[in-house]
Amino acid sequence: MEFISAQNIQSAYGRHQVLRNVTFSVDRGDCVAILGANGCGKTTLLSILAGLRMPKGGKLFLEERAVDTKAKRDTYQRRVGYVPQESILIPELTVWDNLLLWYVDEQALRKELQEGFLHELGLDQMLSKKVNTLSGGMHKRVSIGVALANYPEVLILDEPSAALDLPGKKEMRAYLGKFKALGGTIILATHDELELDLCNKLFLLKEGECQALQSNLRGEELAYQMQ
Repeated sequence: MEFISAQNIQSAYGRHQVLRNVTFSVDRGDCVAILGANGCGKTTLLSILAGLRMPKGGKLFLEERAVDTKAKRDTYQRRVGYVPQESILIPELTVWDNLLLWYVDEQALRKELQEGFLHELGLDQMLSKKVNTLSGGMHKRVSIGVALANYPEVLILDEPSAALDLPGKKEMRAYLGKFKALGGTIILATHDELELDLCNKLFLLKEGECQALQSNLRGEELAYQMQ
């Protein structure tokens, strides 16, 4: 059974058709990369996959059931964690206070910091730091921690290593690898070829449509496909 599938997804900004007939599927445990040039609609597609934006046409399915009502979308969103490009953190607050805004159960949050994936992210070591003092890599780790508040089965990330230095990029790949190893499903938009090594499916978004690529495609051959 397909876990998440997009069928003929369409979206537009005014008269500009960003997504035309985007169709693809994601199975449990997949790590899927959405590739494409800047401005091709990757962020729009990810916001639809995260349940934050309704498509103008087509449908999103979860376990072969259409996500086509507000109640179904609310249920869907509880199973998905989304890390957008722009920060959703409050810079003047500490890491702890930002986490508290998203985690309803403080005891559960403390447990995650002690022994869960938040501990793996190293957030327990930076709780008293204000977000506006964090490095890019630390900031991104906290953003992932916030996205994990509802213990999602799926993590959707929009260029997770953008603006990170090389050590930060390496750390990000390690954290995503751990999430995948724990049975999580990942969908990410990326320009970083090294992140593709985590992925078992590649999709190219081009001229509003989506096509599957060989998962081992790299270098000049990949760049040629994206032209």
